[in-house]
Parts: sequence; structure tokens; C-alpha cells
Amino acid sequence: MNRVALVVGGIIAIPLLVFLGLGFGHDPNVIASPLIGKEAPAFALRDFDGNPLELAAMLGKPVVLNFWASWCQPCVIEHPYLLRAAKHYEGRVSFIGVVPSEDREEAVNQFYSRFGSWGPAYYDSDGKVSIAYGVFKLPETYFIDAEGTIRYKHAGPLDPVTISETLEGLL
Repeated sequence: MNRVALVVGGIIAIPLLVFLGLGFGHDPNVIASPLIGKEAPAFALRDFDGNPLELAAMLGKPVVLNFWASWCQPCVIEHPYLLRAAKHYEGRVSFIGVVPSEDREEAVNQFYSRFGSWGPAYYDSDGKVSIAYGVFKLPETYFIDAEGTIRYKHAGPLDPVTISETLEGLL
């Protein structure tokens, strides 16, 4: 009887342990984007002052499209790296920040006053741009080449190496 229980337990436990073990090699926060290698979804947004921006007008040089929010702590972590990159690549790369409909102008202005600004925040008032890009959680950044093709997506806070390696590959 004990032998049968041991065999049945092994038949159940071994595949379960293999399945769980395979899952440890994958970061559940990393979700591959089906947009990589495809044309970036077109959009038209406005900043809090009502100034319009269309992605099409930014093409001709690489674009860093960063989805962030004033209340997002990982966004605070990556912010100084974006500041440095925007200054370093000024004139060669366009940096676009998109904030969600839940964020407010006062909060974004407070964030910029406290941490500095690498460019205006464009307001995704209806969430359609975030949906078009499949934004899962903030921050998320898309690197778009000069022709408008998405070349890389980074979920979570950016680091200086990722920014520079990705942009140098696009220039």
C-alpha cells in the first residue's frame, strides 16, 4: 500500500516540480510586445497647455516614448537617467513622455519642480495611446527608430546602460 502511494505521489509531484522549476527562469514582469519590429501606432496627444504632438511629426530621428506618472516610484528611479539622456542626445533623439488620465497637471508640475524635466508631459486623457501600445504597468518605454518602427520595449525603470546601448544602436 505504501509503495502504491509513493509511486502515485511521484507521478504527481515530479511533473509539478518540473513545471515550477521552468517558471523560475522567467521574469513574470517581462511581457514580450507584439509591436517589436512593427510600425509604431500613430497618435496625437496634447500637453497640459493644449499644445499638440503627433508621432508622425517626430519621425526622422529616433524617439524614446516613455509612459510614466507622477505617483510612480519606479518612474522616480529612472527620471535622472532620462534627464541625462535627453541632454546628451539633444537634437539627435526625441524624448516623449506620456502620462495617464489618472495623473493631474498639478502633480506633474510638482514632479517636474522637484526632479527636473526632460520634456513636456503629454496627457493620455482617454487612455487610447496606452492601450495601443499595450502598456501593462508604469514605467514602460518604447524605442522607435527614425522610420517609425518599434525596435525595443523596456518594462520597468530604465538604467543608463539600457538607454545608451539602445539609442546608440538606433543612431
